[in-house]
Amino acid sequence: MNMCRYFMCFAVFSFIGWVYESLYYTIQQKKRVNSGFLNTCFCPIYGIGAMLNLIFLGHIENTMVLFFAGMLITGVLEYFVSWLLEELFHQRWWDYTNWPLNINGRVCIFGAIAFGILTVALVKGIAPVTMGIVSSLSAVPLYMLTAVTAFIILTDTIISVKNIDSEKLWYVEKQSELFADNSGGLVNKIKNSLRR
Repeated sequence: MNMCRYFMCFAVFSFIGWVYESLYYTIQQKKRVNSGFLNTCFCPIYGIGAMLNLIFLGHIENTMVLFFAGMLITGVLEYFVSWLLEELFHQRWWDYTNWPLNINGRVCIFGAIAFGILTVALVKGIAPVTMGIVSSLSAVPLYMLTAVTAFIILTDTIISVKNIDSEKLWYVEKQSELFADNSGGLVNKIKNSLRR
């Protein structure tokens, strides 16, 4: 595959990540959430994570090894990006501080498990289908689609960096409160239900 095809795979994976994350927060918060750093329907961290997983783990056939390796790679990426965004913009774009088994609030066990499952789904199903579709595109449509998609992502990145909207981060505090150690926290609700 040439660079345009790799880029389009990255864009598709970024879009799938945006759908996954936006749906998660929309269901959790019971209101529509456009998740992620950008304003359009792409979460590049998912595209980067997917491409890294394919490069380093795409050859692994054992599902359990793939799962745990996916947890590791995506966990390291999530931690690094969390740190980088906070260094650059002095804001956290996600915070697992009150979640069980977290590391500095940047990664947590639930996220790692979810990303391990997504890695298996990516390598075993999503990536082959995506690559097959992208590979079937002839040169002209491929170049046009790549140019338009790259323009959208680049423009959105410039606008998003220039106009950081802290109001967009309301759900970061909300998700942190989900596992807060108080009477309404999910951890205590689980503990109380187990005692019954």
